[in-house]
Amino acid sequence: MATAADSLSTEVNVPLRDVVGNRELALEVVPETLRPGALDLPVRWAHVSELQDPAPYLLGGELILTAGVNLPERIDGYVRGLRDAGVTALGFGLTPSVHETLPESLRRACARRGLPLLVVPSRTPFLAVNRAVSVALTEAGQRDQRRITAARETLTRAAGGGLGELTSALADVLRSWVALVGAGDVLASAHDAPVPLPPEVRELMATVRAGSGIRSATTETDGGFVVVQPVYPQATASHLVVVGRRARLDGAERTILAVGAALLGLVGRAGSDAAELGAAATGLLLGRTSPGEVARALLGADVVRLVAGAAYRRGPDEVAQRADWLRARLDTPLVSVRPGTFVAVAGSVPRLEDLRAHGWLAAVGSPVPAAQAASAGAEVELLLARALALGRPVVAGSEPLDFEALLDPGASRGFASRALAPLVALDEAGDRSLVLTLRTWLAHHGGWEPTAAELGVHRNSVRHRIAQVERALDVDLADPETRMRLWFALRWMAQGP
Repeated sequence: MATAADSLSTEVNVPLRDVVGNRELALEVVPETLRPGALDLPVRWAHVSELQDPAPYLLGGELILTAGVNLPERIDGYVRGLRDAGVTALGFGLTPSVHETLPESLRRACARRGLPLLVVPSRTPFLAVNRAVSVALTEAGQRDQRRITAARETLTRAAGGGLGELTSALADVLRSWVALVGAGDVLASAHDAPVPLPPEVRELMATVRAGSGIRSATTETDGGFVVVQPVYPQATASHLVVVGRRARLDGAERTILAVGAALLGLVGRAGSDAAELGAAATGLLLGRTSPGEVARALLGADVVRLVAGAAYRRGPDEVAQRADWLRARLDTPLVSVRPGTFVAVAGSVPRLEDLRAHGWLAAVGSPVPAAQAASAGAEVELLLARALALGRPVVAGSEPLDFEALLDPGASRGFASRALAPLVALDEAGDRSLVLTLRTWLAHHGGWEPTAAELGVHRNSVRHRIAQVERALDVDLADPETRMRLWFALRWMAQGP
């Protein structure tokens, strides 16, 4: 996974050689303390500390400056603590009143522990070093921003040319090979990537897929470094971007990779969705493809669930109302969006709390064979009405007191058909919406105001319709036993054949 050096690379820094190479500072490098690559280590800032043990207060990547006022007797432990804290280098200031020369014990300890040691001459104040590092960091940040802006423009233009052109553009910008890997580790697009991907890279991909939250991973190979990250920030994204090159990515390049990965996800998803949906629709129209085959091709499952959602509280913002946003969150291309509502055919239960956080309250129906998806519509509408009444997501079959599995489906549907037949007949004879009104009213526990608000009618209209229901069914809806029976009748009618 990402190492400490990886985390440093995501922030603005300058290599140690840039600080050492500043002639105005006249810094002297103690050569025996430099291990291979030491001058390329990142410096995030310069910090003055005369503490005997500053390590607990450091974040890593610092150039520590000291005049040796409080150097401890156990100098090796002091140096080891700085190295373990991730300090990039130690700058020792020569001060006539304290140390006119570099202590030999400090020189030996830094050489032994591999901590770069710089000698700061007495004519160079620490403030000058701090200022020089600050100026260098500012200039580096401006250069990085220009690189990121130019790369974003290049990648955005390439995205219009399709997946292959975008993959090649990202590889060119990062001076690397690039692979876009889909579900099942299928190669969706590549530029100069090794085929097949090496075992250590596949292991890294498995590590990212097994994680959760915002993830990326880096490994060192014989050919350099390989970075793996999802096309979207969350590791649940089905597609991964794999980048390999000799040098480790710096902070600006990681930002560029994130931009490229997001574009690859969008272009790849749009292209594959369009192709798969086109093939599925053609097969269905020509009678060559069954609903089950379509579900397997698009969702990877023979059994599907309907997901219905409605605007919750303030409702979704402009982005969350878009079909592409919902497709990504629901992991299905089969989404229909209307103002304030959506319905989707999914292969699994999505993260409903994430939807609610973005202004959608959703319900998920029972798993059904793809060929019976149409008959499950009424059930998910009923579940959505219940979700709105409860103010929380609802999933069919997840209730602890769900006893419907003990009942014969045919007998349940027969009871529902007989019990609700008078209402269905009245609804078919005229636009009365008695079944919908009864369902909504029961979901709101007999509340007139919330039922009227959801149906978009006056509360007196709701009272009138409920009175019609009582007359048509010859029941008293003040009786909780009757309400319970009718609620289950509505549910069982919704389940279809």
